[in-house]
Amino acid sequence: MVLRFEHRDTEIGARVVDRVWRTHSDDEDTMTSAARTCWHLILSRTRGRLLAGLRGPETRATVAPVPADTEFIGVRFALGTVLLPHPAGAFVNGDVSFPVTDSGRMVIGGDEWEVPTYENVEHFVRRLQDAGLLVRSRLGDGEREHPGADPTARTLQRRYRAATGLSRTAVTQIDRANAAATMLRDGHDWHAVVARLGYFDQAHLAHALRRYVGRTARELRSGDPAAMSFLYKTRPGPGS
Repeated sequence: MVLRFEHRDTEIGARVVDRVWRTHSDDEDTMTSAARTCWHLILSRTRGRLLAGLRGPETRATVAPVPADTEFIGVRFALGTVLLPHPAGAFVNGDVSFPVTDSGRMVIGGDEWEVPTYENVEHFVRRLQDAGLLVRSRLGDGEREHPGADPTARTLQRRYRAATGLSRTAVTQIDRANAAATMLRDGHDWHAVVARLGYFDQAHLAHALRRYVGRTARELRSGDPAAMSFLYKTRPGPGS
């Protein structure tokens, strides 16, 4: 089985949502899920049954089960976006399931919410913002403990991890591996990837791909859709 993803940008802007995606499975199978610095809202319908929830940031590539005949819609929120009832640090490498009512609405923060479609995600996100449930963290940049005093490096690191669930180092490593996978998918050889993204050598790159992407450079360059279907939009790496 090959999952073919359709993606689109949003009118909300990259500060809140990175990308909206959808796909459909035909048969029961598994897929490789690459490490990600951001959390997703994921909605799935299998023969009319709705499941709704969050998928947290992932610090390594994993294999995820895929049920047959299922429609998936995903919203990838930008780094630093926080859903207050469920901060990302609480479900790194994990999931949060939302209750679904008999009328097909999901429960977030104690309230019932209409389930968004691929086309109207913007309306749903703005409602969460208006309700004060979805906010942007400044990730410690430029923040002060109180007027006239700068926060310590440890304080900034703590704020960053509280908002994202990850350290700055982990974010850099995961984003760099995904940027490397994208370059290889687009036809660059490993020499170009190592030089552009600052890997020490081919072995260093290969280790990062195994850990964070779950694919080899050969698989990514082969053009095999199964090796590339998991690749979402990535932020530019060093030298971009």
